[in-house]
Amino acid sequence: MNKILIFILIFFGLVSFGTTGYVLLENYSFLDGLYMTIITITTVGFSEVGQLNADGKIFTIVLIILGVGFAMLTIGKIGEAVVGGGLQAAYGRIKMNKKIARIKNHYIVCGFGRIGRVICRLLAENNRPFVVIDNNPREIKKLKDYGYLYYEGEASDDDVLINVRVKRANGLIAVVSSDADNVFISLSARGLNGDLFIMARSSGAQGVETKLLHAGADKVISPYYIGGCRMAQLVLRPTVTDFIDLTVQGGELGLRLEELEVPPDGKSVNKTLMDSEIRKNYDLIVVAIKRVKGDMLFNPNPNTMIMAGDTLVVLGEYEKIMELEKEI
Repeated sequence: MNKILIFILIFFGLVSFGTTGYVLLENYSFLDGLYMTIITITTVGFSEVGQLNADGKIFTIVLIILGVGFAMLTIGKIGEAVVGGGLQAAYGRIKMNKKIARIKNHYIVCGFGRIGRVICRLLAENNRPFVVIDNNPREIKKLKDYGYLYYEGEASDDDVLINVRVKRANGLIAVVSSDADNVFISLSARGLNGDLFIMARSSGAQGVETKLLHAGADKVISPYYIGGCRMAQLVLRPTVTDFIDLTVQGGELGLRLEELEVPPDGKSVNKTLMDSEIRKNYDLIVVAIKRVKGDMLFNPNPNTMIMAGDTLVVLGEYEKIMELEKEI
């Protein structure tokens, strides 16, 4: 806008300069001076008002040079904006597509609304690779500002899902505003990748969760239900809720609640919790163990065996958790 305003001011300044010059040098009326100025700076060459004297001719030459220079500058800037912007946008898309082509073991976030933005922020904070799909120009602009990987299109389109490498993704999160769209997204993603973990947002309307599960979603989340439960828990059990917040999000206690997957060749495989010395060496509490088949063991005793593929839910200092993750 500033550049446009400058060009407008230059144009009116040039017109004022030319009109004033003809009025003073040729004794033209204001209208005749304006007419001569316009046909001169635009190089139209239409009939002149009258015969010019020497001063008028010199002034006209100067005015033509200024007018042609201004016209060339304007055309150049317009061309630079159109061509340069188009090339820059095209280069940006090519660069983005190359990054997406190399990505794997990532998450696909469908929808960059209020919920999608929170999910992306947390994924980015935890260094999880992800790609966002959205077709709203305003959200695309926000994605560019954030610097996230994104793909513009309909998330329920098979070609779009293939282009964001759904076949080698770890999971897909469908959080667009429409329940119907989330059903179609889940159905399309499940058809392309049978092993994909799919989480879908639900409005909480009757029957929606069942439809999403039938479409292929592994987990269905209703933000309204969760929000209501959380508000109730803050009233009923405020201390417990505050403690959970501190352990999940980190806080002044310096504690975190994290999950660690035990690899097949891990040092703790086929050892009891006591023999693994997790509590002794890392000062961490194993709150729960999730078996490969999905069984959850809460507050496991010291003689509980750690198996390959188990997921340990541990509570303690974040730095210690990271040390255990490297050694487990």
